[in-house]
Amino acid sequence: MRLAVLGLGLATLAVCGCSRGRSTVSAAAPRPAAEVDPNAKVEPNAKVDPSIGSVAGGYRGFDRNDYPGDATMAALHNTFAFTGYWLTNPPGENANSWLGKRALLRQQGWGFLVLANGHLDAEILKANKLGTTPANLARKDAALAVSAARSEGFPAHTILFLDQEEGGNLLAEQAAYLLTWTEAVAASDYRPGVYASGQPVPNGPPRAGKAQTSTTIGDIRSRVNAVHLHEIAIFDAQDACPPAPGCTVQAKPLSASGEPILNAGGELVAWQYAQSPRRPSLTKSCAKTYAADGNCYAPGFPTTFLDMDLASSADPSHGR
Repeated sequence: MRLAVLGLGLATLAVCGCSRGRSTVSAAAPRPAAEVDPNAKVEPNAKVDPSIGSVAGGYRGFDRNDYPGDATMAALHNTFAFTGYWLTNPPGENANSWLGKRALLRQQGWGFLVLANGHLDAEILKANKLGTTPANLARKDAALAVSAARSEGFPAHTILFLDQEEGGNLLAEQAAYLLTWTEAVAASDYRPGVYASGQPVPNGPPRAGKAQTSTTIGDIRSRVNAVHLHEIAIFDAQDACPPAPGCTVQAKPLSASGEPILNAGGELVAWQYAQSPRRPSLTKSCAKTYAADGNCYAPGFPTTFLDMDLASSADPSHGR
């Protein structure tokens, strides 16, 4: 997933959930991948090793667009506690290779960060021009995400995170789409979440010599609070160094992200602190932690690019 700046007060954060790159941070080599039977029955109370992926202040995980493969996932679980899991086609993709994998991943012991792709502003405007309002488009997309979550076997109260690729202060049509989507999910058996930018962007002229900035997350929270909507779980995309440590499994605690963890508009439950490929303008001070090609790779997996995440729980969507 990735974000980019569209103009004053509107920044688009690219967060492609598809990391690429090799970490230069040393880490223990992963144990050989376990043999997993895709057709094996999953025990209702599968045991989870609480030490896997545990770091100071949380648990490490990852997200990427393409499913890495069963054996690779089994081996990656020696390092990461949770994985991103797409319910819809990821950004820019025409297919979703994650579908049908929840039972196997649960058997392997994974926690989940459940994701659903949203729409870019241009797509929302195009649909509106063709007669589908942002709110109606959001209701349709939310219904599809809820249906997919049920089909994949995610239990009630699982948090579904809408991928908001464009950030800064939302335009009116973006806000209408996003908040209708989250309210529609809140009206179902599931809970709403949003993946959005925590990168500060200019928000008006300086005041008293001090730059005025805002973040997508702050804008979303203020809108939720203003009209007393359902709280939204927050997945913060903030790979700027600092506060991000770069492509390393030695993650910082959530409190280092720059966004408040607790807020009336929604709790911060996960932080994406490294993206693939890296954004050069934001990662100069930690460039050496990324691979020479600019991507972030899991230690011991030189061909598996990913985005590195930290969460307060080993199962941030409560999807086990």
